Amino acid sequence: MKVKINALFGAVGVLLAPQMANAGPSDYIYTPQVTAGEREIDFKMGTSNSDGESRDSAASLGFGYGVNESWFTELYVKYKRGNGEGTHYDAVEWENKFQLTETGRYPVDVGLLLEIERPKEHAEGWEVKWGPLFQTQYDRIQLNGNVLFERSYDSEAASETVLLYQWQAKYLWTRSLDFGVQGFGEVGKWDDWDPDDERSNQVGPAIFGKQSLGGRHALEYNAAWLFGTSDAAPDNTFRLQVEYEF
Repeated sequence: MKVKINALFGAVGVLLAPQMANAGPSDYIYTPQVTAGEREIDFKMGTSNSDGESRDSAASLGFGYGVNESWFTELYVKYKRGNGEGTHYDAVEWENKFQLTETGRYPVDVGLLLEIERPKEHAEGWEVKWGPLFQTQYDRIQLNGNVLFERSYDSEAASETVLLYQWQAKYLWTRSLDFGVQGFGEVGKWDDWDPDDERSNQVGPAIFGKQSLGGRHALEYNAAWLFGTSDAAPDNTFRLQVEYEF
């Protein structure tokens, strides 16, 4: 037990540094596991707002496939609504997840994310996100922590590499219902963090579950209600992800 806990803290302790920043309303926690041959249709949506400001919403629909035991790839079409605009196409995204260690073999499971997004506005260039994914488990408690880097390439505006984080603690109660807490954030430039009052942090309760539909078909979901704990974060964010696996 001590080895597992110390290994996790060493891997993700940086994520618990105070006053980090908010995620997009439809962002979700990446996990390092890959299942070979699995196909899924993935729907994600979220909405956020602050007092006196308009509500921002985002959604995406994707199709994913487990190419082998270490590589899962998924293609998304993304939409958003906000700033006085109606619902409109926003971007196309190609997500790739690589499982680097065998599940449960080491104290911490490790994966790698590589995500490439092409916005509708081509002047924004290509947005690339990458970074390590961590997960460990002790008894019924599952812990996740991710350190991610994001940058736009070939964009008209100058771009810096930004450091983001995600973390999650989940209690594995039943197959159809688990519960826990999630956090998302951004600290600014990876090598020159923003002042505390310019960062933001979101944290809140989450529920998870998986329902078998017979055969190898299943419906998996997770949802969270996140609260901004600093001035730069939206006051409230609701996010939902539903996956049909087959």
